[in-house]
Amino acid sequence: MSHPSADCDSRIGGVAEGRLGFEAVRRIRRDFPILDQTVNGQPLVYLDNAATSQKPQAVIDAVGRFYSTYNSNINRGVHSLGERATEEYENARAIVRRFINAGESKEIVFVRGVTEAVNLVAAAFGRKHVGAGDEIVISEMEHHSNIVPWQLLCEEKGASLRVIPIDDDGDLRLDEFEKLLSNRTRMVSVTHVSNVVGTVNPIRKIAELAHARNIPVFVDGAQGAPHLKVDVREMGCDFYAFSGHKLYGPTGIGVLYGREELLDRMSPYQAGGGSISTVTFDRTMFKQPPFKFEAGTPDIAGAIGLDAAIEYVNGIGFDRIADYEGRLLDYATRSLSAIPWVKLLGEPRDRAAIVSFVVEGVHAHDVGTILDECGIAIRTGHHCAQPLMERLGVAATARVSLAFYNVREEINRLVEGLQRVSDIFGVRLAGTGCP
Repeated sequence: MSHPSADCDSRIGGVAEGRLGFEAVRRIRRDFPILDQTVNGQPLVYLDNAATSQKPQAVIDAVGRFYSTYNSNINRGVHSLGERATEEYENARAIVRRFINAGESKEIVFVRGVTEAVNLVAAAFGRKHVGAGDEIVISEMEHHSNIVPWQLLCEEKGASLRVIPIDDDGDLRLDEFEKLLSNRTRMVSVTHVSNVVGTVNPIRKIAELAHARNIPVFVDGAQGAPHLKVDVREMGCDFYAFSGHKLYGPTGIGVLYGREELLDRMSPYQAGGGSISTVTFDRTMFKQPPFKFEAGTPDIAGAIGLDAAIEYVNGIGFDRIADYEGRLLDYATRSLSAIPWVKLLGEPRDRAAIVSFVVEGVHAHDVGTILDECGIAIRTGHHCAQPLMERLGVAATARVSLAFYNVREEINRLVEGLQRVSDIFGVRLAGTGCP
């Protein structure tokens, strides 16, 4: 989160007790082999962490170790490889439970990512509890993955989608949110952190307002879990989902947390091996959660890699990560704000390590292409948040998203790269070429 703080000087708070210092971050960077390369003849500057984060060697090794030493299906055989694979997979579930402070491991469902988690809840919970004339409340800043599944459910059931507006700074209008809640509201589904402007939403307050009317709350934690310490019980949310690949883990693995009583009442999302207790031609009995939501062979290697990723970030400490990323975000925000022809979008009260901007007279895709020539990776486009783009009055943005392995020098490289954009397109502050 962004806080007013001292400059991120070359030591990055190196002498402050408990803080990540410059040398510590340099050591951390050595754990990520992909960062030690050149792109288009320039040292790689990776600032696209909101799309996917890079993986430490510990995660790469954990996945490789599974495939090279105990690769086997789980919950099937009694041989040693199968038993070890099952043990490691279930250990990963326990690690996730502790990571988000869920009450029971049975409340942790492994999915492919947040997209599947939203679809699972919309299908398994929504189809049972949403009917004609009912309403589902989302926000104006949602990713498409937290819009379209609810939209489809509303179309199927004859329900309506209601939208919480945001203000010009990028914060949710909680006064308007409270007005939207009614005895027809069946679900509130909001993002923890905006993937465009980095707004950190007040989930606990949202949950309190919803629960006062007995309305369950789903939280898209895709951008929250990598940057903030998540405590689902303290937040009071009923569902929380995050993706492993944004949390320094493998692609194809994600987590859905659901309160036990809600998961118990939900029907299976898919059916097949792994989710079944007994099958006859007359009737099928399903296992208890989480297994009834994990039909088929799961991403075993992904869960084991996610375990390693969580252990890795826990080893650094989320308080230290948030502090460091906050100082780096503050430096990046001030550096970009100092360029007259760069306009930052949004100024939320509480912001995680994401900032979007537009360059005067230059399309975001052209900005990204020129920066790539300088070895700088950012994200450009509508970021799967077209309704938010419309609210912001732009077709696309350039987005910088930070991680704890980024350093101040990379922000300086970004600024120099933007000067090259100015040189090519003839906007102010003519540049001198790639840094």
